Amino acid sequence: MNQSQNVDAAEIAHFNRIAQLWWDPAGKMGQLHAINGLRLRFITDRIPVAHPRVVDVGCGGGILTEALHKAGARVTGIDLSELSLKVARQHAERGGLDIDYRYMDVETLAQEEAGSFDAVTCMEMLEHVPRPDRVIAACATLLKPGGVAFFSTINRTFKAFAFAIVAGEYILGLLPRGTHSYGKLIRPGELRAWAGAAGLEFSAVASLMYNPLTRRFRVAPDREDINYMAGFIRKD
Repeated sequence: MNQSQNVDAAEIAHFNRIAQLWWDPAGKMGQLHAINGLRLRFITDRIPVAHPRVVDVGCGGGILTEALHKAGARVTGIDLSELSLKVARQHAERGGLDIDYRYMDVETLAQEEAGSFDAVTCMEMLEHVPRPDRVIAACATLLKPGGVAFFSTINRTFKAFAFAIVAGEYILGLLPRGTHSYGKLIRPGELRAWAGAAGLEFSAVASLMYNPLTRRFRVAPDREDINYMAGFIRKD
């Protein structure tokens, strides 16, 4: 593992503590299961090749990683939470899924396998590292020319603080308490600027909108709201 210090030990400890919650759709990670299909569609609709080679950066327990595999991708999942990776590997083995899970950071992978992937996904991970710009640059390095990168994160606005952190974590219990820190949230303009500096061209954005009455999510295209996801293309 690259000892680049682009790691927050407290964040890793947090995800190690909650590792056993990943695959309980009725538990504290239920939100990730609820939005997984919506994210998967946003991603797969924009990958230009069949059976792509994909790396899921910050894969956690493998919720999106498994969905990508089942959609026909050849998937590598990387993370620095050893306990989350253990859960991911065990769940994949029980399902007979051939997924390559690795305990490593994205900057090390970029050094070893530059230009090797058709797509990179990095969902709800950027706000958990000290230098998200370096993660984005490494993701760009991993892509083949014409490859696509997908990022999701939470907007740094008062609305996001009120709904995603206060309501989402402390009132509604959609995520474990302490999952997000307001100061680490990322504005869309910051994300686009970092991606542009890494040689990525913006292609699409959408937000995941939650209805507390129905407890369901929907995708709002071309909207930068609280929980948003964006797609980029590597142009060489």
